[in-house]
Amino acid sequence: MDKAIITVVGQDTVGIIARVCTYLSDSNVNVLDISQTIIDGFFNMMMIVDVTDAGKDFGAMVGDLEALGEEIGVRIRCQKEEIFTKMHRV
Repeated sequence: MDKAIITVVGQDTVGIIARVCTYLSDSNVNVLDISQTIIDGFFNMMMIVDVTDAGKDFGAMVGDLEALGEEIGVRIRCQKEEIFTKMHRV
């Protein structure tokens, strides 16, 4: 399984989860785990996804998600799980 970590941060607004999940579904990316919270009007979400069967190159997907974030007013980051894990090791 080829996993990635997606983080979404920004001002809360209607449809953030729907837009991100629609993009992932259209790209054949499976959501394995999701956590989201809203604190004082700020939206924060972290997803673990399986990109094994993604219909796009990983780099293209990263670019698409960043562009989607700009479109909906949030910041979306997508990293391979192994890179995310190594960067956040204490």
